[in-house]
Amino acid sequence: MTNQDPKIEQLNEMRLRSMAGGGPARVEKQHQAGKLTARERLDLLLDPGSFREMDAFVVHRERNFGMDRPENQFLGDSVVTGWGTINGRLVYVYSQDFTVMGGSLSEAHAEKICKIMDMAMKNGAPIIGLNDSGGARIQEGVFSLGGFADIFLRNTLASGFVPQLSVIMGPCAGGAVYSPALTDFIFMVKDTSYMFVTGPDVVRAVTHEDVTFEELGGAMTHNAVSGVSHVAANSEEDALFLTREILAYIPQNNMEDPPFEPTKDDPLRTEEALNSLVPDDPSKPYDVKELIKLIIDEGRFFEIHEHFAQNIVVGFARLGGHSVGIVANQPAVLAGVLDIDASEKAARFIRFCDSFNIPIITFEDVPGFMPGLAQEHGGIIRAGAKLLYAYCEATVPKITVVTRKAYGGAYCVMNSKHIRSDLNLAWPTAEIAVMGPDGAVNIIFRRELAEADDPAQRKNELVEDYRERFATPYVAASRGFIDDVIVPSDTRPRLINALEMLQNKRDSNPPKKHGNIPL
Repeated sequence: MTNQDPKIEQLNEMRLRSMAGGGPARVEKQHQAGKLTARERLDLLLDPGSFREMDAFVVHRERNFGMDRPENQFLGDSVVTGWGTINGRLVYVYSQDFTVMGGSLSEAHAEKICKIMDMAMKNGAPIIGLNDSGGARIQEGVFSLGGFADIFLRNTLASGFVPQLSVIMGPCAGGAVYSPALTDFIFMVKDTSYMFVTGPDVVRAVTHEDVTFEELGGAMTHNAVSGVSHVAANSEEDALFLTREILAYIPQNNMEDPPFEPTKDDPLRTEEALNSLVPDDPSKPYDVKELIKLIIDEGRFFEIHEHFAQNIVVGFARLGGHSVGIVANQPAVLAGVLDIDASEKAARFIRFCDSFNIPIITFEDVPGFMPGLAQEHGGIIRAGAKLLYAYCEATVPKITVVTRKAYGGAYCVMNSKHIRSDLNLAWPTAEIAVMGPDGAVNIIFRRELAEADDPAQRKNELVEDYRERFATPYVAASRGFIDDVIVPSDTRPRLINALEMLQNKRDSNPPKKHGNIPL
């Protein structure tokens, strides 16, 4: 039996050292905290056997503060980088290793991430970051800070060019939060992941506010309150599964079409339940998610920002196998009114879809913009303009279905014909007007109502007359602002047919460096 080549033995030994991370004790501590290691996460995220690692032998270059001692030298440093496949499609990945110096970002750590991001952009494939880091490595000072900035630049250059996903698996603090914030979607894990610019101790010292990690920057805080995070997962395994799932709706880059997935759901299927979904009383709510699930392939809806600004619903689905982005007013929450958060939520989603060639389906039932001092002072004008800008700018196929209310400026904003919508359909229950019948009558017939013997009865008569004459889809249809009024049960086949009709659509914006969206 021949002895193995000493050089191969050395290679194998070094690779084992690299794969060991911070060592068994720190790995065990990671597990005790209910967290997976960097490599365990990649094993779950990627197709089995597909991961190919880069820079496994990189070490940091800091020699001060005892960093030159052997116990502070780790092959690969505090991040694992490389590429693999998800459902057979190429992705580039980095996974921060909390067992090595708390996943802190060194200059070498940043260089590894930048290298993999550069490769992703050259080859046109998604970038997925698994974040679990204590932030900048203090011992390296400005070299660490510069590393963060190098990553931020690449996040910005990659935006709209290749999809970028951030999965927050642990702490993400200080400057570290801005890389995820520059990416397309952020996934957080309940109870184990956190994001904040300054931690609870600093907040307590500066503002005297006593907050917990969870209250300040936990998964549900950022999913329901701030809107920083887009998806809240119940566990790390769940987060990684959802990351795999969302990629199925998204193309590899901005030059490709989204993946087509054949379905057994009949494209000609009608749904009688839609005919009675919208209540006869225009003041009564209904759940637009029920509407969406009745129309899309197999009822599979990947919702984005489920817990934030719930008066509007956005997410991915398929129609006849085609990936689509859905934007829908939610009458069950605040009557579906547009406020600051809802406008910004929808605007960002629309711009993502437009960046990556995903058609946009809009289900409209909106009474207008939210009134009030807080909204005006908070910038509802600017926020509403963001939504308007996003729809106007988008050149992908855009289809609108007006199910009920389309009032005032909100009618214009929600992908009306006037802002380059390709196809505008309405249900017979649609009410398209400057405002609701009640408000309109109060203004138009103010003097008549004041002089009436029975103002209440006369108002009811005028409201009904206004509703019959103006609060219908047919006035808009008579001018071509609505292309067709359809039976609700026919919505699915009509949308699928429209998508196939629009699949070769070409539209463009004037040549310019970029627009000036009202941020």
